[in-house]
Amino acid sequence: LTCSAGSEPPCVFYFGPEANLQLPSTRDSYCIASGDDTVCYFIELGASSAIVRLKMAPNRNPPIKYTQLFINNEFVDSTSKKTFPVLNPATGAVIAQVQEGDKADVDRAVKAAQGAFKRGSAWRTMDASKRGRLLNRFADLIERDKEYLASLEVLNNGKPYEEALFDMDCSIDCIRYYAGWSDKVHGKTIPTDGNYVSFTRHEAIGVCGQIIPWNYPVLMVCWKLGPALTTGNVVVLKPAEQTPLTALYCASLIKEAGFPPGVVNVIPGYGPTAGAAIAAHPHVDKVAFTGSTEVGKLIQEAAGKSNTKRVTLEMGGKSPLVVFDDADLDQAAEIAHGAVFANMGQCCCAGTRTFVQEGIYDAFVAKARALAQARVVGDPFDQKTVQGPQIDKEQYSKILDLLKSGKDQGAKVECGGDAMRGCNGFFVQPTVFSDVRDDMRIAQEEIFGPVQQILKFKTLDEVIERCNATTYGLGSGVLTKDIDKAMMFAQAVQAGSVWINCYDATTPQTPFGGFKMSGNGRELGYAGINEYVEIKTITMSIPEKNS
Repeated sequence: LTCSAGSEPPCVFYFGPEANLQLPSTRDSYCIASGDDTVCYFIELGASSAIVRLKMAPNRNPPIKYTQLFINNEFVDSTSKKTFPVLNPATGAVIAQVQEGDKADVDRAVKAAQGAFKRGSAWRTMDASKRGRLLNRFADLIERDKEYLASLEVLNNGKPYEEALFDMDCSIDCIRYYAGWSDKVHGKTIPTDGNYVSFTRHEAIGVCGQIIPWNYPVLMVCWKLGPALTTGNVVVLKPAEQTPLTALYCASLIKEAGFPPGVVNVIPGYGPTAGAAIAAHPHVDKVAFTGSTEVGKLIQEAAGKSNTKRVTLEMGGKSPLVVFDDADLDQAAEIAHGAVFANMGQCCCAGTRTFVQEGIYDAFVAKARALAQARVVGDPFDQKTVQGPQIDKEQYSKILDLLKSGKDQGAKVECGGDAMRGCNGFFVQPTVFSDVRDDMRIAQEEIFGPVQQILKFKTLDEVIERCNATTYGLGSGVLTKDIDKAMMFAQAVQAGSVWINCYDATTPQTPFGGFKMSGNGRELGYAGINEYVEIKTITMSIPEKNS
């Protein structure tokens, strides 16, 4: 089988009903060698056996093209020449040595960003519509290379390939959404007392530090870059030390897209050095952070002690998902399962506290147990796998400690409850706890792993009070056929997002952020744009009003 001339994967082939096709398994793959590259495909059957689709398969050994710092549109070594190891969490093996940025390198990146932002620069004088075209070009390049990026993400992050591909599509959507806003961010003309005319301008803040996490590396790059660049800011971005590879490749696409030098700079390194330098830098005008609450507090403190820079924090959560007894039981169990186990449980808004009304509690627990037991854990490049490894040994050990705590405090292990045996990587068994009490550690602390805690409740008022009895307030969900009950919950729960009869339905158009210690400020939607602009009021005296 070959693709028709000029076509690109996925290719579709049509055969008449008389064709006697001997097809391999849909899980098998084959490869085509072309010059120095080898492209692999999976066979997929369409709705009719007369249709065969070739779907590009993951590359188990994607070339690692960039391991240096990206400053002023060039890849350069760190000042110290130090490097740090980057691991494959599925095996624990070192896959790359990446240049380690520190304070001196952050200084270099900030100077490059300041140069790009200075008055009269190519970036400052660029039409807003052209900024949008550059962002659309960046999105096009991600789309062009999304299979490579997904494979690199799997290698470095450990998430299953299909999830990584989905993240690429979400990243593309995010950048295109913000590209559309580039020439639509504007101020207002304001009626004032006296003989004056007043209007506002929404202006770029300046140099924006961005510190992104390891759980969604490319997606978080795009969540941060989209609103910052569409409003004309410049960026110094630090990827997580566990997962710098795809962020560095995205930097190469920024250059290829045509962004001027210094607009985006990427400094891989450790939080206490490179991250702290960004947060405390006197010439960084804003810092946006996604990560743990503990680190977020340090960033806010450093920002206040330096130049009181603006801070956006998207931090931890212990999000509740409430299942009322009138909900469709099968659908509720599926939604609750996905709310916890997606991305190996490494999601800040994961619905980790599953509150189930007492009338359906036992039946729900049985379905939750069956779903968890059916999860295929293993090689994230294998198309059958739905759960890969945790990101690193530190996170793996934290999860195991909390699993032990749950058992010691009397929660019932329905399934799982331990590490996967016989694996070299950081694999944890899909775990379901029942008979969980609010005072247990597993019901209070963010686990960030494939662990579902199921709690029993009786009434709406009771469950609202228990949902809010936490220091966090990021996500929440409610599953019910009663719209009045759903809206009462939505108005009363202390969370930045409430999902009704769904969970984690996050889109580029809708604001995302938390209450309480889950953070401040918002990402996504137009609210995300507001985090990257200063509002300037301009008032002019006039001889006489006409209205």
